[in-house]
Amino acid sequence: MHFEWTNLVIVIVAFLILYWLLNRYAFGPLFSVMEKRRELIKQQMDEAAQTRNQATQFVEEQKAALQQARKDAQDIIEQARQTSNSQAEQLINQAKEESLRLKNEAARDIETEKNKAVAALRSEIGAVSVQIASKVLQKEVDPKAQEQLVDNYLKDVGIRQ
Repeated sequence: MHFEWTNLVIVIVAFLILYWLLNRYAFGPLFSVMEKRRELIKQQMDEAAQTRNQATQFVEEQKAALQQARKDAQDIIEQARQTSNSQAEQLINQAKEESLRLKNEAARDIETEKNKAVAALRSEIGAVSVQIASKVLQKEVDPKAQEQLVDNYLKDVGIRQ
């Protein structure tokens, strides 16, 4: 094997010229395209991370809002339950008061009617006893006759049949 320096120099010069041409016309645009692509990918990754963070934050906000809505719904249900219980107790108390009032009123009415009946009966008994006494005085006092007079009078009044 024989080594020639001139071939080596020509190859090195050709390599340097090729490298200079590639660097001038190919590497610059190629590297700039690659750099733009790298920046685009980096920007898209940053946007994806930001979107993921926003989505996570939105999910947390929605969970908090849902939890608050559930709590509010429970509060409304409990308040409605308490209101209905209160109204039911009120209605029951009103009904008890009304029934007690009606009972007392009925008792007063019964007592009033009883007093009227007793008064009417007393006046009637007084009148009857006066009539009996006057009839007895007109007739002889015979026990049989007296019993017959009482029976006749009671028939006139309508007590006995």
